[in-house]
Amino acid sequence: MATAAEDVLAFLTRALGSPVGPDDDYFADGRANSLFALELVAFVEHRFRLTVEAEDLDVGNFRTAANILAFVTAKTGDRSPGAVTDAANG
Repeated sequence: MATAAEDVLAFLTRALGSPVGPDDDYFADGRANSLFALELVAFVEHRFRLTVEAEDLDVGNFRTAANILAFVTAKTGDRSPGAVTDAANG
Protein backbone atom coordinates (compact mmCIF):
# COMPACT_ATOMS: atom_id res chain seq x y z
CA MET A 1 0.00 0.00 0.00
CA ALA A 2 1.44 3.36 -1.04
CA THR A 3 1.81 6.18 1.45
CA ALA A 4 0.02 9.47 1.00
CA ALA A 5 3.29 11.12 -0.04
CA GLU A 6 3.98 8.42 -2.64
CA ASP A 7 0.46 8.78 -4.05
CA VAL A 8 0.74 12.57 -4.31
CA LEU A 9 4.18 12.43 -5.94
CA ALA A 10 3.05 9.70 -8.36
CA PHE A 11 -0.01 11.74 -9.36
CA LEU A 12 2.05 14.90 -9.87
CA THR A 13 4.73 13.09 -11.87
CA ARG A 14 2.14 11.38 -14.08
CA ALA A 15 0.01 14.50 -14.59
CA LEU A 16 2.93 16.85 -15.26
CA GLY A 17 4.91 14.39 -17.34
CA SER A 18 8.16 14.77 -15.44
CA PRO A 19 9.52 13.78 -12.02
CA VAL A 20 8.39 15.91 -9.09
CA GLY A 21 10.12 16.14 -5.72
CA PRO A 22 8.37 16.95 -2.43
CA ASP A 23 9.43 20.62 -2.50
CA ASP A 24 9.32 21.26 -6.26
CA ASP A 25 7.13 24.27 -7.09
CA TYR A 26 5.52 23.16 -10.36
CA PHE A 27 3.49 26.39 -10.60
CA ALA A 28 6.57 28.61 -10.37
CA ASP A 29 8.54 26.55 -12.90
CA GLY A 30 5.72 26.71 -15.44
CA ARG A 31 4.73 23.03 -15.48
CA ALA A 32 1.31 23.70 -13.93
CA ASN A 33 -1.49 26.08 -14.88
CA SER A 34 -5.02 26.89 -13.70
CA LEU A 35 -6.53 23.91 -15.52
CA PHE A 36 -4.06 21.61 -13.78
CA ALA A 37 -4.98 23.26 -10.46
CA LEU A 38 -8.58 22.08 -10.90
CA GLU A 39 -7.38 18.56 -11.65
CA LEU A 40 -5.13 18.67 -8.60
CA VAL A 41 -7.97 19.78 -6.30
CA ALA A 42 -10.16 16.95 -7.62
CA PHE A 43 -7.34 14.45 -6.98
CA VAL A 44 -6.85 15.71 -3.40
CA GLU A 45 -10.59 15.54 -2.67
CA HIS A 46 -10.88 12.01 -4.05
CA ARG A 47 -7.62 10.60 -2.63
CA PHE A 48 -8.10 11.99 0.86
CA ARG A 49 -11.89 11.87 1.01
CA LEU A 50 -12.29 15.52 1.92
CA THR A 51 -13.90 18.62 0.49
CA VAL A 52 -11.72 21.52 -0.56
CA GLU A 53 -13.74 24.60 0.35
CA ALA A 54 -13.59 27.97 -1.41
CA GLU A 55 -11.47 29.37 1.43
CA ASP A 56 -8.97 26.52 0.89
CA LEU A 57 -8.32 27.51 -2.73
CA ASP A 58 -5.02 29.24 -2.06
CA VAL A 59 -2.32 28.16 -4.51
CA GLY A 60 0.03 27.95 -1.52
CA ASN A 61 -1.88 24.89 -0.31
CA PHE A 62 -1.17 23.09 -3.59
CA ARG A 63 2.15 24.59 -4.78
CA THR A 64 4.29 21.59 -3.70
CA ALA A 65 3.67 17.99 -2.67
CA ALA A 66 4.82 18.88 0.86
CA ASN A 67 2.29 21.73 0.98
CA ILE A 68 -0.49 19.39 -0.18
CA LEU A 69 0.30 16.92 2.59
CA ALA A 70 0.45 19.72 5.18
CA PHE A 71 -2.90 21.04 3.92
CA VAL A 72 -4.49 17.59 4.16
CA THR A 73 -3.10 17.07 7.66
CA ALA A 74 -4.44 20.46 8.79
CA LYS A 75 -7.79 19.86 7.09
CA THR A 76 -8.29 16.46 8.71
CA GLY A 77 -7.09 17.73 12.09
CA ASP A 78 -4.98 14.65 12.70
CA ARG A 79 -1.32 15.34 13.40
CA SER A 80 -0.14 11.77 14.06
CA PRO A 81 2.55 10.48 11.68
CA GLY A 82 0.72 8.22 9.14
CA ALA A 83 -2.73 9.54 9.95
CA VAL A 84 -3.13 10.98 6.46
CA THR A 85 -2.23 7.58 4.98
CA ASP A 86 -4.47 5.63 7.35
CA ALA A 87 -7.48 7.91 6.90
CA ALA A 88 -7.18 7.89 3.13
CA ASN A 89 -6.69 4.16 2.77
CA GLY A 90 -8.92 2.96 5.56
